[in-house]
Amino acid sequence: MKKISVKKILAALPLAAAVLFSPLLWADAAGDTVTALQKSWAQIKYRTAEKQQADKFAALARQARAATAEYPNSAPVWIWSGIIRASYAGAKGGLGALSAVKAAKSDLEHAIAIDGSAQDGAAYTSLGSLYYQVPGWPIGFGDDKKAAEYLQKGLEFGANDVDANYFYADYLFDQKDYAQALTYAQRAEAAPADPARPLASEGRLGEIKKLKARIQQKMR
Repeated sequence: MKKISVKKILAALPLAAAVLFSPLLWADAAGDTVTALQKSWAQIKYRTAEKQQADKFAALARQARAATAEYPNSAPVWIWSGIIRASYAGAKGGLGALSAVKAAKSDLEHAIAIDGSAQDGAAYTSLGSLYYQVPGWPIGFGDDKKAAEYLQKGLEFGANDVDANYFYADYLFDQKDYAQALTYAQRAEAAPADPARPLASEGRLGEIKKLKARIQQKMR
């Protein structure tokens, strides 16, 4: 039997460690985590009864928080932590949800500080959606002007992104600019679906169609 050299094994360990913890493998692991969070979010959002969503989003938010600790330099991980926390706040509702909304805002700002272009500017789009949906001072941080700025910035990175166009359309509808809202709703409807996220794509398309119907009703 060939003698195993302990010296050679020890010499190889730094190389093995370098491969194991290389940035590429770290990015792949973070990407897998984001994919898992996305799928869980879509399952709760589009396949779970509304009365059960708050508890499920709360549990998913804890997973997302753990992911940000594990991958602190991953903008997509922070984006999805923010999205999940915002969704939890929406499902919970009431003044008790404000702390979750503020935490979501912080996560999205953190993502922008790392890489605002990540995922077609999703952090800008998500942050913009919070600014027009959250009450203004003194209750919350809502601000229509900031909402427009962030949503437009999201469109700079994701001109053909379904969410960037959908949320800007929803914002314009909220501002009673129905003609422009319809334009962006149509762009959202025509945006390519994400084959890796069929449930989310299907659910968002349903929301777009409902928004379009509301806009067209206002334009009659």
